[in-house]
Amino acid sequence: MNSTQNSSFPDLLLLKKSFASVLITGTLLAAFSCGEKKDTFQQKGGGGPTIVDVIIAKAEKVDDKVEVNGTVIANEFAELRPEVSGLLTFLDVPEGKTVQKGTIIARINNADLVAQLNKTKIQLDLAQTTEQRLNKLVAINGINQADYDLAVNQVNTLKADLVYTQALIDKTIVRAPFTGVIGLRKVSEGTFVTPNSVISTMQQLSNLRIDFTVPETYQKYISKGGNVEVLLDQNGGKRVNARIIAIEPQVNQTTRNITARAVLNSGSTSPGSFAKVYLNANAEKSSILIPANSIIPEAQSKKAIVVKGGKSVFVTIETGERQEAYVEVTKGLNVGDSVVVSGVLFARPNAPVKVRSVRSLKVASK
Repeated sequence: MNSTQNSSFPDLLLLKKSFASVLITGTLLAAFSCGEKKDTFQQKGGGGPTIVDVIIAKAEKVDDKVEVNGTVIANEFAELRPEVSGLLTFLDVPEGKTVQKGTIIARINNADLVAQLNKTKIQLDLAQTTEQRLNKLVAINGINQADYDLAVNQVNTLKADLVYTQALIDKTIVRAPFTGVIGLRKVSEGTFVTPNSVISTMQQLSNLRIDFTVPETYQKYISKGGNVEVLLDQNGGKRVNARIIAIEPQVNQTTRNITARAVLNSGSTSPGSFAKVYLNANAEKSSILIPANSIIPEAQSKKAIVVKGGKSVFVTIETGERQEAYVEVTKGLNVGDSVVVSGVLFARPNAPVKVRSVRSLKVASK
């Protein structure tokens, strides 16, 4: 038994030594192969010009439409409120129907004012009769002129009271301020109302208008008398024309927007509806357009890469309007320049580049 153990021990040592040799050899081979792969990558990336794709800058026709939000408003709108407080004794609100200007909508109890008016009329009749009698007497020097003047003054005072009382009575009557469609009734007959109470609303639905706000940077694109396109039906997609009739002269200091108002030439919708307004910002304008991904943004400027003499030249540019995939370049590029659109991240200033292909603007922007 001891002899068997002694003979197995050298074999075990030999096996361990062989396993250690294989492990060391494998480690060295792995390290060597990794070092070789790393060196190969550095050698491949470090040599030769950078491969890029370019487009040839040229003037493109720009038909950009700025989209802003708007709200449909009625040509005329009014909340029907009483001028004085009192009990509603008459109410006629034909909901949803057209009423003519001056139509009586409501009356407030004015019995006391009517009684006062009748009283003043009787007093005026008596005063006028007295004035006529005294006029005959003063003609023959039967009375003093001062007594006749008092009678005339009494007549004029009562006439003024008559007009004043009639004005108070008129305030108890609510009339339609213009011809339009009346809204829903808010109160019932017999309700005590005040000047804060809304009886109903009226709107004139002809010549609907659109109020919309425009960022101050686009203020140059709107002018009184100019036309805009309006999308009323978000599902239909049909646009109608509208004419700008007024522009707010002051820019909102909080939002930096300016408000404009346009009247619809056609189309029908409800006041308060949402609308999309399209401004023709760049009608009949030609500009150099480049893909948005070819611009290198910096802290205080923007740059693009132009290929000149087989090298990449970084030029500072100024941009204008931005479309979905294109950006307008207003300064820095000339027609005919080769602008790098692919390989922008690998190009270095004044480093050699190799143009792989010349792309079109539509293909380069995808």
